[in-house]
Amino acid sequence: MEALKLESVVKQYGDKTAVNGINLSVGQGEIYGLLGANGAGKTTTMRMVLGLIYPDEGTILYNGKPFNSGLQQIMGYLPEERGLYPKVKVSDQIVYLARLRGMSTSDADKSLRYWLDRFDVPEYYNKKIEELSKGNQQKMGFIAAVVHKPQILILDEAFSGLDPVNVELLKDTVRELRDQGTSILFSTHRMEHVEELCRQITILDRANTVVQGDIREIKNSYPREEVLLRTAGEVSGLEGITGVTAVERQERGYLLSISDIAAAQRILQLAIGQSEVEHFEIKEPTLNQIFIRAVGESHE
Repeated sequence: MEALKLESVVKQYGDKTAVNGINLSVGQGEIYGLLGANGAGKTTTMRMVLGLIYPDEGTILYNGKPFNSGLQQIMGYLPEERGLYPKVKVSDQIVYLARLRGMSTSDADKSLRYWLDRFDVPEYYNKKIEELSKGNQQKMGFIAAVVHKPQILILDEAFSGLDPVNVELLKDTVRELRDQGTSILFSTHRMEHVEELCRQITILDRANTVVQGDIREIKNSYPREEVLLRTAGEVSGLEGITGVTAVERQERGYLLSISDIAAAQRILQLAIGQSEVEHFEIKEPTLNQIFIRAVGESHE
């Protein structure tokens, strides 16, 4: 049974359709990617999942059951706009938020201390949010979202504003939660994070689902249009190969655009005849390229 399932969900505001018949399922212990340009319907979808607003049509099921107030205790949410109070101590507000989710004060305090130790910042327990850097404020927001051990976790731009070290720390943490059985709906503009963390995705464009499914299968359905070539020396004549539409000289080789997959073998044959080939790759499309193709550059 899916932890979270949306079936033909529609949300309208007057004559504007914000979400038009979305279907998706998030299994137990799965990170599911929800993508789209600004205004595509992601935030509206997440608000409906959280029970903050209600769909006009369709159903949302949680472990096979419709929404009820008790579900608040099994759900966690990290919004894109961070909402912790700057002048309140970390311990006071995170313990309070955990108690609102059904935890006892002692259990909430124990969980908070675990997470502060996990992020190697136990000294933040008595600090005010405004005393922390932006990145550490972000980590406190993440802790607030998971301190009550939710079964379903909604993450909206969880890694924005973090340096690379802290991005890796939070990615590792998200994977750990997944492995412990947490079901995660993950929304971001950073496509490389989706490729690392998610297997299934939905891409929304102006309220409609335009791409959905397994990332590997989605990639296989798009043509391969780039070849990466690295050689010990110069290779001449690449522009004249049939099927090559562009050649970009790079520091350690060439990136070639192709209109025909057969051009790849012709590139390799020409390169072997002129130099030692150090690397040759027919590149699969990135999720970012698929997103731009599906949504359009003007809406990215």
